[in-house]
Amino acid sequence: MNSEVKMSIPIARTDLTEAEILSVLEPLRNGWLVQGPYVRQFEEKWSAFTGAGHSIAVTSCTTALHLSLAALGFGPGDEALVPAFTWISTANVVEHLGGKVVFCDIDLDTFNIDVDIIESLITPRTRAILPVHLFGLSADMAPILALAAKHDLWVVEDAACGFGSRYHGSHVGTLGHTGCFSFHPRKAITTGEGGMITTNDDELAEKLRRLRDHGAALSDLQRHHGPKPYLLADHPLAGYNQRMTDIQAALGLQQLRRFERMQARRKQIVDRYNATFAPHAAFLLPVTRSHVTHAHHLYVLRLRPSELTINRDRFIEELTARNIGSSVHFIPIHMHSFYRNRYGWQPDDFPVAHAAFRNMVSLPLSPAMSDQDVADVIDAVLDIRQCFARRRAAA
Repeated sequence: MNSEVKMSIPIARTDLTEAEILSVLEPLRNGWLVQGPYVRQFEEKWSAFTGAGHSIAVTSCTTALHLSLAALGFGPGDEALVPAFTWISTANVVEHLGGKVVFCDIDLDTFNIDVDIIESLITPRTRAILPVHLFGLSADMAPILALAAKHDLWVVEDAACGFGSRYHGSHVGTLGHTGCFSFHPRKAITTGEGGMITTNDDELAEKLRRLRDHGAALSDLQRHHGPKPYLLADHPLAGYNQRMTDIQAALGLQQLRRFERMQARRKQIVDRYNATFAPHAAFLLPVTRSHVTHAHHLYVLRLRPSELTINRDRFIEELTARNIGSSVHFIPIHMHSFYRNRYGWQPDDFPVAHAAFRNMVSLPLSPAMSDQDVADVIDAVLDIRQCFARRRAAA
């Protein structure tokens, strides 16, 4: 017997059409499987959508972050400012390049880096800031860019959750030196695994293209379509193998065509959640800002402990008992054992990140959800609130 709990409504569900499933057969039929014409088309469409000068497809958002820092010249002994509350790869890439992570606490309302703290953490060894557009809400980029200009720092945007988010009309990922996106199955569009780098710097884009492909001066596609396809390319850089395949890009192209419809469905679900949960003091809703377009990658509620007799973990267990998937995004990075052991940090060294972690819960959000799915999630949340609300003494 399978003891694994199967949720009636999972936290996320990959949404693929028959056309998208069939799209991966085209590279298999034409025989060009590696980085090729579909990757080139995907990059062009991505640039057209985001307004980026260049888009460079890679194997993941993690490799996008790694390549960005490497191409910019980040190296041993350099420091990078990273929000304490995000996915661990934002910090890991700094360590991989021999640098030092300097964590910055977050703003509790937005879950994004607290811009009022950043300057106090800058030292003569600081080389980069890695703002994260968490859960689909753009970080406050204007003060970040101003500080970067003042202190001559690079800005590498972690936009893994940010596709569709705009800041004062500009798509996230186009504001800093580079932007880094994810195509993991839980993201707005998927290629299975995969990532994209965006930049408006022509020279940096060329260096990134070479670094992702072993440092080669020409890609395989360029070489095969050139006058001497039998000659291997020169390698002026010691690069990496971080190329997206045409199989992945074919799927990404199809998903990109449907993105706006999928995004509209996400917003419908978010609006319904917000309208239902807003009257209840036990919940703090996700925030947005008038100058930001929220991508709604995840729907994250904060629980008010003063209004409930159970904690966050018990709340999730109650959702599980009702066959509703939920999760915690994320564990603050400084609480992971690698960083705790390396730097000696304690949970309350970044108290806002710790507070966010203790009281947050992500609810199901996917364009594949039916209206009945949404209603079932709402019913479960309100039932738990009703069962475990803290009763007030009569006046």
